Amino acid sequence: MRVLVVEDEEPIASAIERGLMKKGYAVDVAFDGAEALEKAGVNHYDVICLDLNLPRVDGVEVCRRLREEHYNGGIIMLTARSSIRERVEGLDGGADDYLVKPFAFSELEARIRAIARREGGLREPILNTRGLELDPNTNRVKREGVEIHLTPKEFALLYYLARNEGRAVPQEELLEHIWDEHANPFTQTVKVHMNNLRRKINDGFSDQLIETIRGKGYVL
Repeated sequence: MRVLVVEDEEPIASAIERGLMKKGYAVDVAFDGAEALEKAGVNHYDVICLDLNLPRVDGVEVCRRLREEHYNGGIIMLTARSSIRERVEGLDGGADDYLVKPFAFSELEARIRAIARREGGLREPILNTRGLELDPNTNRVKREGVEIHLTPKEFALLYYLARNEGRAVPQEELLEHIWDEHANPFTQTVKVHMNNLRRKINDGFSDQLIETIRGKGYVL
C-alpha cells in the first residue's frame, strides 16, 4: 500500500514515515500543500495523511482540490485543531477521517487500514490462494498450515502478487506500489527481495509458487 504523508513539521513527518515503512508501507512525504497536490497528480496513493495547517495551500483546500480532480483514495486529516467547527470543515472538504494531535501511531495505522478496506484498497482481512493464507493485519503467512516469517516488504510483495494472481507483474509496477518515489528502477532491489521471498516460501515444498516471465515480470 502506498501512503502520502503531508506534514510541514519535519520531526512529525519523519516519525510517521519511519513508523509506516517499518509496517511495510511505501511512503512519500510532502511538506506543504502545493507539493502534496503535485505528488498526488503523478502518483497513485491509497491513503493520504494530510495536516490541516500547511504552508502555501492549506489542508482543507488540498482536500477539496483532490476530490475535484477525482482522487478517490482515503484522506485522513491530522491536526492540532480540535474544535467541532474545524472537524466539520475538514470532513466537508472531503476527508474520510480526522485525527487530533498528539495521537498514538497505532491508532493512525488502524485508521489507515480501516479506510483502505472501506475504499476498496489493496488490503483485505485474509487472502487465501494456492495453499497460502495471508493476513495483512498481522503480516502473518502460512503455506499449507506452516507459518512462514516474512519481512514487511516481502509480505507486501507476496500480497501484491497474490492479488494479481496469474498476471505477470512488471518490476516497474512493483516499485511503484511497494516502494516509494525514491526507489531507483536501475537497482537490483526487487530482484534481491524476490529471491529472498522465493527462498522462504518454497523452503520445504516441492513446487515453486513464483515464476519469472522474461521481459514481463513476476507471476504467482
